[in-house]
Amino acid sequence: MPDSMAEYLQADMECEGLLECVHGLKPLDRDVFEVLVESDAPMTVDDVAEAVDRERSTAYRAVQRLLQSGYIQKEQVNYEQGGYYHVYRPADADEVADDMQRTLNDWYAKIGQLIHEFREKYDEAENAETPPAE
Repeated sequence: MPDSMAEYLQADMECEGLLECVHGLKPLDRDVFEVLVESDAPMTVDDVAEAVDRERSTAYRAVQRLLQSGYIQKEQVNYEQGGYYHVYRPADADEVADDMQRTLNDWYAKIGQLIHEFREKYDEAENAETPPAE
């Protein structure tokens, strides 16, 4: 990943990179998300683990990160004889994109405020060092 914002903006980006960029997710998380998107039906953690060729516990952690970020949804399936299990599916793409846009807007506003504070701080420092014109 690039070290500076300028490098990041110049790097080749794909829309899937937003998963990592916006929420700091890992490449495995992106793989799990893609498996869920490509699946015709919701999947269990065991299904996901098999699809990405990872241990169940590793797949479970990726699923949990995606769930916490809002990229996927969890559904409970009940057995007729009692008990249940969970399956996972991608969240609505529009809702995820709207959340990404809100996150970007918040970040932009915070960076804008920091730039304003930088300008005020260093403008004042520069004016304090410059002797008044005669």
